[in-house]
Amino acid sequence: MVIVRLIGGLGNQLFQYALGRTLAARHATKLKLDIRGYGSYALYSYALDRFNIIESIATPDEVRRLRGGGWIGEQLPRGLQKLNAFRRASHILERRFSFDPAVLESPDNIYLDGYWQSEKYFKNMESVLRREFTVRTALTGPNRAMAARIAACDAVSLHVRRGDYASNPNARRVHGLCGIDYYQAAVRRIAERIPHPHFFVFSDEPEWAAANLGLDHPLTVVTGNDASHGHEDLRLMSLCRHHIIANSTFSWWGAWLNPNADKIVIAPARWFADEQRNTRDLFPRSWLAI
Repeated sequence: MVIVRLIGGLGNQLFQYALGRTLAARHATKLKLDIRGYGSYALYSYALDRFNIIESIATPDEVRRLRGGGWIGEQLPRGLQKLNAFRRASHILERRFSFDPAVLESPDNIYLDGYWQSEKYFKNMESVLRREFTVRTALTGPNRAMAARIAACDAVSLHVRRGDYASNPNARRVHGLCGIDYYQAAVRRIAERIPHPHFFVFSDEPEWAAANLGLDHPLTVVTGNDASHGHEDLRLMSLCRHHIIANSTFSWWGAWLNPNADKIVIAPARWFADEQRNTRDLFPRSWLAI
């Protein structure tokens, strides 16, 4: 079997599942999800159960068999886990942020532990993942009405990620925030190529976004879906024709899940506040980083 550790928000979970699904398919074996971390994780909840994935939850015994390390090993910082004498060879820790091709050569019976944020980890499974990353339930109510509005115009999703990036000093130190100058530049790029764009704004602080973006184009701020319904915002994003994403895996997936071959996707070239992190493999080739 292949067990993948899920942690973080919906965007992270999608990346983690995508690699696990790829390796499980390669070995014709079962994929299992380790969701134990959400028992004590206040910021996010497990969210993949809203999608048409192949869902099988790993038991604690299955995790221990492949992960090793025991309770003490699990408490070590990630850097020290690589040195943990009790960590088994089957425990595959992410070594770097950029794509690591050696991971795709991993054998069967492994425990995947990382974020795996590159399309290169699952490109060969694209058609399968696009099917499995569809929402189980049909659009209803205000979301159905919003989807109709999106379909009726040259819709561009624009994601403003704030939340803990703005309020938590540690998160801001790592991730940073996309500034208004980034969004204005991205909007200009879109307007140069799309005659009549209509921007649909998705944000965890919609009032801030509405007050500060200052766009000279039609703009709709999408509201009504709380954190437990992030899958609905993700689906609405994916229905837009073009995208301006934040430094957020959530809007990364909103853009990626749009099947339109002619879509324009604009992303922030500076994904982290720490510019030393290598993000060369983060974006598909057709996306424009500015």
